Amino acid sequence: MAASIGRRMRLLFNTSWVVSLRFRRSVGTSAVLFKRADPLGPMPNENIDAQNLESLENYRSYVRYLKVAEQEATKSHWWKTYKHYIAQDSSESFAGTDDKVDIGLLYQRPSRKKEVKERNRQVKENHSNPELERAARHRTLLIPLDEVKTDWEKINGPYQIQRVAEHYGIYQHLFHEATFVPWVMLRVEYSLDEENVMPVHRGNVVTPSEAVSAPRVTFEAEEGSLWTLLFTNPDGHLRDNESEYIHWLVGNIPGNMVESGDHLCRYFPPFPAKGTGYHRFIFILFKQDTKIDFKDEYRPYPCHSLKMRTFHTYDFYKKYQDFMTPAGLAFFQSRWDESVTQVFHHLLNMKEPVFEYDRPPVYHPPQKKYPHRQPLRYLDRYRDSDEPTYGIY
Repeated sequence: MAASIGRRMRLLFNTSWVVSLRFRRSVGTSAVLFKRADPLGPMPNENIDAQNLESLENYRSYVRYLKVAEQEATKSHWWKTYKHYIAQDSSESFAGTDDKVDIGLLYQRPSRKKEVKERNRQVKENHSNPELERAARHRTLLIPLDEVKTDWEKINGPYQIQRVAEHYGIYQHLFHEATFVPWVMLRVEYSLDEENVMPVHRGNVVTPSEAVSAPRVTFEAEEGSLWTLLFTNPDGHLRDNESEYIHWLVGNIPGNMVESGDHLCRYFPPFPAKGTGYHRFIFILFKQDTKIDFKDEYRPYPCHSLKMRTFHTYDFYKKYQDFMTPAGLAFFQSRWDESVTQVFHHLLNMKEPVFEYDRPPVYHPPQKKYPHRQPLRYLDRYRDSDEPTYGIY
C-alpha cells in the first residue's frame, strides 16, 4: 500500500520533529510538533500536594476565604486571565478612534444637592396644596406644558438635541466630527399668514414654498452680547458633494435683534433639486467674544450666483474660531416642490436640473421559437413597442 501511494517520510531528530507527506495526486499535508517549553513562572496551586489534601488548613468561614481570595486577585501573575484578553480586544477595537472635540460653550452643571433639595421642596409644596390634590382626584388636573418645556430646555433638552443632530450627521458634515451642546435654544418660525406660522424644530419637514421669505429668529441673549447666525444647506450643491450653499449669514447681532446685525449674505429660499430627495437646512448660532470684521464674508445684494454662495462651514469656523463659539442649533428637512422651479427660472436664471435614476433594462432570456409550457403572454416581453405588458411571466 505504501508503494502504491508513493509516500515519503523524513524525520529530523532535534528539539522538534517534522513529518511531511507527498501523494501522487499533488495533495500535500504537513504536521509540526514542538517540544513543550517550561512555564514562565510558578503555576497556580503548585505548592498544594494533591495526594494529601487533608493536611490543608481550613478557612472555617466564608469571610476568611473571601478575604484571601481578594488578596490573591490583586496580585500580579505572569499568566493572562480572561479579563486581560477582553481588555485587549476592546482597546484594539477602539484603536484609532479619538474622542470628539467639544467646541461648544462651557457649562457648569448646578450642584446635584441643590437640585434634589429644590425637587423635594416642590414635591412637598404639591402635597400640601389641597386644590392640586382635589384636581388630581377628580381627573381635572392640567399639566402646564409651557413650564415643562422650559424645564426641558434647561436640563435635558440640549443633550437630546445634540443626539438628534449626531443622528442626522450634522456635526460630521459641518464640523468634521467635532461636536457641541446647543445650550442656547434657537427658535425659528416661518410666517405662513397673519395667524399661522411654521416652526423649525429638529428635523421636521418644511416645504420650500413655506420657506420663501426670511424666518423670525429669537433666542435668549444677555445685554451687550454679540452673535452670528448661519443658515446653510450641506446637501444641495450641484457640482461638489463636499461643498454647501449658504442661504443666510448675519454677523455682529446685538442681543437677539437679528435685523440689526450685519447682513453679510441676504436670505435665499431653499431650492432642493428635483429627484435628490430630502435636504438638511441648518441654522447655527455662534456667540462672539468681540466684534468681528467680516469683510471677507460679504456678498453683494441680492447675490443670485451659486458660485458666490458656495460655502464651507468648517473653513468659516476655523477662520474665526478664536472669536466665536457655536451655541445654538435648529434644522429642518425639505424636498422639491413647484416653488423650486420658480427659484431656478426667475432668481438663478438657469434651467432647472432634474435628477433621475438610470435603471438598467429588464433582462429577458433569449426568445425560444417553440416556447414549451410558457404562458400565453410569453411573446409580450419581446415586443418592439413600449406598450405596457401585464401578467407574471
